[in-house]
Amino acid sequence: MTDAATLPLPTNRDEDWRYADSDFLAASDPQAIHHWRTLDVPAGETRGEYKFIASGSESSGAVDRLRVHVGQGGRFEAFIVISGGKYQRVEIEVTLEEGAHFEFGGVTIGGGDKVQEFVTRTIHAHPNATSNQVVRAVQWDRATGNFLGRIEVARDAQKTDAAQNFRAILLNKGASANTKPELEIFADDVLCAHGAAIGQLDEMARYYMASRGIAPDVAKRLLIQAFVGDAFAALDQNDTADRLLEHALEKLETRA
Repeated sequence: MTDAATLPLPTNRDEDWRYADSDFLAASDPQAIHHWRTLDVPAGETRGEYKFIASGSESSGAVDRLRVHVGQGGRFEAFIVISGGKYQRVEIEVTLEEGAHFEFGGVTIGGGDKVQEFVTRTIHAHPNATSNQVVRAVQWDRATGNFLGRIEVARDAQKTDAAQNFRAILLNKGASANTKPELEIFADDVLCAHGAAIGQLDEMARYYMASRGIAPDVAKRLLIQAFVGDAFAALDQNDTADRLLEHALEKLETRA
């Protein structure tokens, strides 16, 4: 087994780290960067992670890497908000057995010079597995929100149904967002789709709401609430979805 401390640090020349904070990588502990948490989901069971990552402004950042194996007919779901730290990366690698499902909803939200990113690798190793990923980014100042999503479908993984969708709202010209969807498909009877859109708030919707007497700041909050809420639409636990959404919106209020 390779000692993580002896592995080289990633740099922006590595494709999977191309949008990462270069200063953070250069100063990182190799053992921390290469550490993976692991989770096995038993056949027919459900496991999930629900959290918001909000380290303070003094934090240089953190990387959280999770490797999951989902047994036959099992389900793994993760719903995560990244709102803090100068650099925050959440990376999830999921391998799906027959009939298993992976559901992911992620939100990056923040300003300053933050770099916030989700990186996923979904391995459809067996037939009839499904996956769905929805990522939303809201950035301002010079902040960046990233999503790198890779879907791999093995030759025998027929009847795979996989989708990923990324959308970003940039609240001013200095903010940015990056996405890199990848599909590697060796089976022929599959449904795989990805979509991406990066832009500003819907001005027509804001105008319509203003014409109905809704104050501009309220209109903006409602539009962003609906936008961010897409990432939690598949979360059945309403109280958890509400907490994640409120946390994201609280970060928006700091900009105001």
